[in-house]
Amino acid sequence: MVNVSIKSGDTCLVIAGKDKGKQGKVLAVNPEKGRVLVEGVNIVSRHTKPRSAQDHGGIIKREAGISISNVMVVCPTCGKPTRVGHKVVDGKSVRVCKCGSVLDKKFVKETKKAAKAEAKAETKKVEAKAEEKKPAAKKAEAKPATKATAAKKAVATKTNKTAAKPAVRKTQKDV
Repeated sequence: MVNVSIKSGDTCLVIAGKDKGKQGKVLAVNPEKGRVLVEGVNIVSRHTKPRSAQDHGGIIKREAGISISNVMVVCPTCGKPTRVGHKVVDGKSVRVCKCGSVLDKKFVKETKKAAKAEAKAETKKVEAKAEEKKPAAKKAEAKPATKATAAKKAVATKTNKTAAKPAVRKTQKDV
């Protein structure tokens, strides 16, 4: 079994073999055999026989595995092929590039979510402090009217206008 620092979903560069220089996305990793399956790399032809009336035989082209030692991970930040380093960040072991960026997409997403939540909490604290500094009269003026209160005011003014006017009935004789 080989110690693997390449995961499926990584972009990697082939550094040796007939497809040297090609880049592709890692589709699968087999650590027991020390092989990876890379999209568009090491295409082989497989001759198949029709097994049933619905099956079609023929030559099928598909990717075959290549040795893990023949690929290098491409850093999404700097875009260069790199040897993968390991570092402990926030109590978790993560893969890192030479440039210092984290290669694990899942960890990067979690840290971005945590940063956004922290920023929201900070803005709420700042807004609360700003509200405390305003005088009580300004708080009432600054408070925006909701749709429900605006609708209640509109209904109240309509009922007052209709109550003030006397009801006049027109008969057919008047018309």
